[in-house]
Amino acid sequence: GKPKSHVPLSHVLWVSKSGPVIEVHVLRKTSWGLKLAILSGSFHGDDSSSAADDWVRGAMNAAYQGVCVKTQRRLLVVINPHGGSGRAMSLFKHKVEPILDAARCAYKVVRTEYSGHALKIASEISPDEIDAVVSVSGDGILHELINGFAQHKEPLKAFRIPIAPIPAGSGNGTCLNLVGVKDGQDVAAAALNVIKGRPMSIDVLSILQSGKRSLSFMSQCVGLMADLDLGTEHLRWMGSNRFVYGYLRGLLTRKAYRFSISVKTGVADKSAMIEALREYTSSAPHYEAPPREELPENTTALPPLLYANDTEGWTTFEGPILYLYAGKGPYVSRDLMQFPVSVPNDGMVDLVIQGRLSRTEMWYSLDGAEKGATFWQNNAHYLKTSAYRVRPLQEEGNLAIDGERFPFGEYYAEVHRGLATALSMSGRYAVDVDLQPLKSV
Repeated sequence: GKPKSHVPLSHVLWVSKSGPVIEVHVLRKTSWGLKLAILSGSFHGDDSSSAADDWVRGAMNAAYQGVCVKTQRRLLVVINPHGGSGRAMSLFKHKVEPILDAARCAYKVVRTEYSGHALKIASEISPDEIDAVVSVSGDGILHELINGFAQHKEPLKAFRIPIAPIPAGSGNGTCLNLVGVKDGQDVAAAALNVIKGRPMSIDVLSILQSGKRSLSFMSQCVGLMADLDLGTEHLRWMGSNRFVYGYLRGLLTRKAYRFSISVKTGVADKSAMIEALREYTSSAPHYEAPPREELPENTTALPPLLYANDTEGWTTFEGPILYLYAGKGPYVSRDLMQFPVSVPNDGMVDLVIQGRLSRTEMWYSLDGAEKGATFWQNNAHYLKTSAYRVRPLQEEGNLAIDGERFPFGEYYAEVHRGLATALSMSGRYAVDVDLQPLKSV
């Protein structure tokens, strides 16, 4: 007989019957990632048609209702044709679109035509007409979508629309965190998350600078990390390797940066953070996105800033540092797990204030960086906090927020717990963390 195929139910996209033949559209694992395939078979006997109908219904129920996911999602697909290495449109047409079609999704495709176009799209979206927004790009389009939701006439309702990334940029940190480092660069795995992922609340941050408020969903940095990000934009063709290049360049200069950093009292005990992460990951999946009908009556305003004018319970750091890096999600790129104890919706941003290091220490910190080893870095103040302020004590520098260039100057950041929504098949970041101390120098 025909060889048997073993496919997890989570990878079943659609089951249909045509006459006596049953077809099952699946994503099969190969050595090159997931690949779309069609498995077929038939029932024989007097009641074969009825038995086949029952089997199809049972298979579809198990594949979707069994994981609390609706079929035939309505999607808005936003593609940045120039993002990352410029392959976004080709990736979608040849790899993603056939998978969405196999799952019978209904989707509209919009290509961004200018900077800020995705923001405008998100600000005018009809929340009741779509089930998710799919971003085919890097993390920059996600930044625009989040800020577009913030400008929506009903932002709280807009933020209940899940955002799902398809990796087509140079960093793709968000996709790595939601899909996993092993599959986070596989567009087919990301497409499966679009189809089978469940809504999961995620924290976002308000950024207040010179009286202007914007939102950040991923990271904020100054010092070396901002220089290597913004200073290598011309090397996007290198993919995530451009960040390694930028770091090595910073190792040679070993530049010091001066800031005044104030942090709202939070958690500073690294051992306590690790234990809290273990408890979190061993518990049930954290699907905490409330249904849209459970939103507060007033959905027309963003959450207020609770600590912007607060003067109690702050700790201030001043002096030369290597960098400040704050963020949500363990991975910022494939080669760097900067925030290993980060979780999606704890109401805290992970904040690293890295003191100066010798060139030898900086070199050794590359070893194990993809597994979070920088967590134990010498002179690294790793904190979890709900708010922080940064004031430059120098005139020139770079400020990168979600990988985007912002004016270099003072800013305030505050976390909004579970404000936005992503799609996840695991109910948490799809990251396995095994923190090992750095090798001694």
